[in-house]
Amino acid sequence: MKRNILIFVPIAILFCVIGVYFGAQRHTPTSPESVAVAGLFAQEMPDASGKASSLSQWKGKPLIVNFWATWCAPCVEEMPELNAFQTEIAAKNIQIIGIGIDSVDNIGKFAEKYKISYPLYVAGSGATALLRQFGNQAGGLPFTVLIGRDGEVKKMYLGSIKFDELRKDLALL
Repeated sequence: MKRNILIFVPIAILFCVIGVYFGAQRHTPTSPESVAVAGLFAQEMPDASGKASSLSQWKGKPLIVNFWATWCAPCVEEMPELNAFQTEIAAKNIQIIGIGIDSVDNIGKFAEKYKISYPLYVAGSGATALLRQFGNQAGGLPFTVLIGRDGEVKKMYLGSIKFDELRKDLALL
């Protein structure tokens, strides 16, 4: 009898611990940013040439997601530096993607004119919903989000990027 108790008590404790662990995992609230990242990766958008692309291809990769528009002066102003920055960070396996709030035609012409080397996607007016999911309720541009390999938002920037700050923040990835 004593021997049975010595066997069953540790097994019962083990099952209790396992139950508590899985129960806590299931009830951990999801952050709004995690929902926004999942929403972003669930999107299929045309690229600058009009070809439909799934953004899920970027899951598991550190990303700098830049929301912009061809009619936004600060956005246009930072594009050449973002383009050069992509070359600088490519060796670190970090990717910039641009999500444009405009038409395929306008973004395609812009990409060609300015020789943008990183992927540009066209969200059109649907980008406003994405901006709001990330917490940018006013829909201000440019708006940039740093997403880690783990799919978590590390930092968000509203307005023109300060590249010295961004370089320091890449350590978060």
